[in-house]
Amino acid sequence: MNDSNSIETLPISGALGAEIHGVDLTRDLSDGTIATIRAALLEHLVIFFRDQHIDPPHQLAFAKRFGEIAEYPMIKGLEDYPKIVPVIKMPDDKANFGGLWHTDTAYLDMPPMGAILAAKEVPPYGGDTLFSNMYLAYERLSEGMHRMLDDLIAINSSAKADVTKTREDMVNKADDRPPPALTARHPVVRTHPETGRKALYVNFGHTVRFQGMTEAESTPILNYLFRHQVQPEFTCCFKWRRGSIAFWDNRAVLHNPVNDYHGYKRVMHRIIIAGEKPH
Repeated sequence: MNDSNSIETLPISGALGAEIHGVDLTRDLSDGTIATIRAALLEHLVIFFRDQHIDPPHQLAFAKRFGEIAEYPMIKGLEDYPKIVPVIKMPDDKANFGGLWHTDTAYLDMPPMGAILAAKEVPPYGGDTLFSNMYLAYERLSEGMHRMLDDLIAINSSAKADVTKTREDMVNKADDRPPPALTARHPVVRTHPETGRKALYVNFGHTVRFQGMTEAESTPILNYLFRHQVQPEFTCCFKWRRGSIAFWDNRAVLHNPVNDYHGYKRVMHRIIIAGEKPH
């Protein structure tokens, strides 16, 4: 068992993100260690672990300490571990899975609380993942924008063209056809259920319009928000190595895996943790 007193948290940027040292995720972690990790996640929004060569049972056991494991609705999981989704880009694949700024599955009524991604095989260069802090994105908007956005509802769809392109290679290789388009309505500004802070909750991958407005009316405002929420000062960049793990709070973070390693294979294992309906 790990001693929570031995854990070291090292921020990697001014906006969000921290590396966690002094913990072995293959071991039975104490409640104190889990509490320390959860506190780091809530403070830094995305946390990273290095040199954690965990197998699927270890990854599942770790994820279950933070909540119920959810199933991803679009892609089949591993044969023996269906709740772990292999995210694989082969050398000849042109697009990468989820390769744009987004929050995971905002088209579900209850999007995930978070995701845990473990690197199994990485390219010799490239393939970094960018993260952006949606607390800051909301807070840095003007008071006038706050008044306009605070009561708006966003319509989110799994069928938005840009994001469906990033799933094509994986869907084409899967045994099952993807489900029909999924749609959910969520507040444009959500209140985090644990911290009570407000976060901007729209994203380029899934948000198509505001409730009560047409797409044509919504698009200029959404395009402004999509640009605003990924300003460099809101972001951090994580460079993967084999054995690296990222755990992000899907309620307050956007992420974007960079597609800059064509000709190389990349293999990740992803678990999503069930969340609640945004408010």
